[in-house]
Amino acid sequence: MRVTALQLIHSNSTCVLCGWTDNCPEKYGEKKTYVEYNLTVHYYCLLMSSGIWQRGEEDEGVDGFLITDIRKEVNRAAKLKCNICKKKGASIGCVAPKCKRSYHFPCGLRKECIFQFMEDFRSYCWEHKPVQIFPDKESRGPSQCTICLDLVEHLPLYSVLKSPCCKNAWFHRECLQYQALSAGIFFFRCTVCNNKDKFQEEMLRMGIHIPEKDASWELEENAYQDLLQCYQHCDIRRCLCKEGRDYNEPDSKWEIKRCQSCGSRGTHLACSSMKSWEQNWECVECRSIFAKSGKYSKQKKRSLATSEKTDGTTCLLEEPSPKYPRQSPGSQHSFLLQTQRREVSSILKELKQQINTKTTRLNINTENIWNTALKGFRQRNFRPTNTIEVKFTNCKNRLKTDTSGSKHLFFQLLMGHLQNSSLFEGSSAKNLSLDSQALKENLYFEAGKMIAVSLVHGGPSPGFFSKILFNCLVYGPENVKPNLEDVADTDVVQTIKKIKYANSLSSLQSTIHECYDFLAAAGCLRPITALCDKNMLVNDLLTHHVIKRIISPLESFRQGLKTLGVLEKMEMHPVAFSSIFCHKPERLSAETLCDLFTIHCSSGVKEVGGADFWIGYLQDVESGESVVTLEDILYFVTGSFSIPPIGFDPEPTIKFLHVGYPIGNRLLNCLELPITKTYESFKNKMEFTIRNTLRVERE
Repeated sequence: MRVTALQLIHSNSTCVLCGWTDNCPEKYGEKKTYVEYNLTVHYYCLLMSSGIWQRGEEDEGVDGFLITDIRKEVNRAAKLKCNICKKKGASIGCVAPKCKRSYHFPCGLRKECIFQFMEDFRSYCWEHKPVQIFPDKESRGPSQCTICLDLVEHLPLYSVLKSPCCKNAWFHRECLQYQALSAGIFFFRCTVCNNKDKFQEEMLRMGIHIPEKDASWELEENAYQDLLQCYQHCDIRRCLCKEGRDYNEPDSKWEIKRCQSCGSRGTHLACSSMKSWEQNWECVECRSIFAKSGKYSKQKKRSLATSEKTDGTTCLLEEPSPKYPRQSPGSQHSFLLQTQRREVSSILKELKQQINTKTTRLNINTENIWNTALKGFRQRNFRPTNTIEVKFTNCKNRLKTDTSGSKHLFFQLLMGHLQNSSLFEGSSAKNLSLDSQALKENLYFEAGKMIAVSLVHGGPSPGFFSKILFNCLVYGPENVKPNLEDVADTDVVQTIKKIKYANSLSSLQSTIHECYDFLAAAGCLRPITALCDKNMLVNDLLTHHVIKRIISPLESFRQGLKTLGVLEKMEMHPVAFSSIFCHKPERLSAETLCDLFTIHCSSGVKEVGGADFWIGYLQDVESGESVVTLEDILYFVTGSFSIPPIGFDPEPTIKFLHVGYPIGNRLLNCLELPITKTYESFKNKMEFTIRNTLRVERE
């Protein structure tokens, strides 16, 4: 029978199968009322009923269930009593052999039955339902549900589900069900490793309904409209257009040209003295990344002079400075790193919003940085979300004079200690090592926690991770394939090379005989019948020594990195975060410091050349014509020898005042500079103050 005009309404009518009036699509499926047939039914009640099948087309009856079949199923269920609520109408039965339990769909949910929304739409009662196996050796402590970010216990509960593809990914059942309904079959996947097939198979087995539909965000009207909009705004310091910065007239001098590198800044052609739209243009942010200080370019001087004569308009912002020529294409790697680090800075600032004003003090002995840091992080009142205050102690346990730069120095010393500790192995790019005592004392967790706290609280990044370690952290060890270069032990490398480069079956078998104990310890003993068997053997050895051997330290380390949500952001933005975990900060340049500091000065100061003295001094320091370094200058003002990934808070500033000598205010990141009449006097005062201040602090 084909239903032609079904009027669907939401009402308080009861479902003909379960007898409930509840209208909760997330739990029971959509509730539909067919006035013409005096029929109300929950979609899930219909799907899971044991005595009915879809014998019609999708547009027949109720989603393919014929009306006559539904009435027959209602009559059949009317004879069956629910084993839970003891009322009639139990249309769903457990499929386990010899089990005769029947129940309503809502009752089954309350009793924690499993309903499989696949194949034959099977149902299992509370005694015969499928369960997930949790190995005894797995941690029973709570972790974060990666959907709602609340804690989830590692216990065999109906309300808890474990990812089949990621060892330490746990979810609330309710969170997974809501995500599945939103994402649909095309986008529902593991939130940690992005696995789809294995993840969906397990979730369907455990009773998660994954509808065959597009994701909810795909169905929103004009959901991607913003992506179709081009940036239309003039960002030049002195916009010449009388109609305003947003005015854009194509094929005229008031057409807006976007930055060829980032596309997120713009200029009117006339505002940057461009005659045609075809001319290349870069915004000041991108240009500063490409620029290199310390050298002069005659070619750039000529181009600047030319641009100043064009159309009678001077380009105030966009032409590269004659002292900072644009680099060759070889600088592109540096450009990408700078772009990625800017992205990381924004992410870390977002995480920093968790930090409150409550203060936790860490008493740190620089001669015993690790133990005092560990004691501070493990103290009862330590909370990662509290503001951290650092006090350095001497051997007599008297507090040294505290500065706001103490925290920067503490995290810098701590990262240096971690790099050279027994927790890591390798030369410059390091992997985790296997230190059984450290594992027993949970030090890998503490190390991950310290790195996460350092990043969010304004400290430096580690910068020494190997690519293989970083990839294991963000993609999961099961999705990473190691290479010979990832093995830190030189003896192991030589042994694997002997196997890898064996050129005959006899030499391969001879090598395996020599390395019998080595292969047995790695669990890689296997019969070798052909020369090509060595490839699989080499891969197994690499996987064992680089990944499997340190799987327990890796999992503990990952748990520590979850502090303040850092690991989650790493998994969401792996490329950006690799720029700070796998690469050291670039050396400071005069241009970097010049851009870092905002100058506040009066017109009187400009007349005596204060800003020019500052820029000239930075260039002298960079070229080696000074007794101090650029890092010394930064440390003098901020207490940090490098720019932290999150940046400085507050942002560094410069004030020209009538003071005798420079003053570095680390509380405000403010450099107070003296007003002098000559550059020589300015330089002498800078040299004397910075050199002596740092000498005293080092002593």
